[in-house]
Amino acid sequence: MWRVLLAGSFLALLSACTTPSFRTTPSDDNDHERYSGHYNESGEASYYGAKHQGKKTASGERFDQAQLTAAHRTLPFGTRVQVTNLDNNKTVVVRINDRGPFNRKRLIDISKSAAEQLDMLKAGTAPVRVQSLD
Repeated sequence: MWRVLLAGSFLALLSACTTPSFRTTPSDDNDHERYSGHYNESGEASYYGAKHQGKKTASGERFDQAQLTAAHRTLPFGTRVQVTNLDNNKTVVVRINDRGPFNRKRLIDISKSAAEQLDMLKAGTAPVRVQSLD
């Protein structure tokens, strides 16, 4: 009897946990999972460029610093997000295709092309707001 109560308590605890919802839907240019919830966070962005050029990303794509892509720790590959530089209000839309950043103080790593559009190349980092569009 106590095993049934313990199992029931465990299931109730699991059902109380909430996680972002995901749906599997082909995106415009790949077949990765897409985030169906709303993501809106602020933090620090950095960019990665030349030394990563051509290397495989966590999604299996080759990194291309000229593309508008980004690395995020948890958002599904294929998720499109708008990144706003909070210092100058410039925005860019990028597609998540990699994992990172590995520096825990940072929220997102963006490609060099995206960093150019946010006017953050000289500083290397910038305070940003990241909002999901999918």
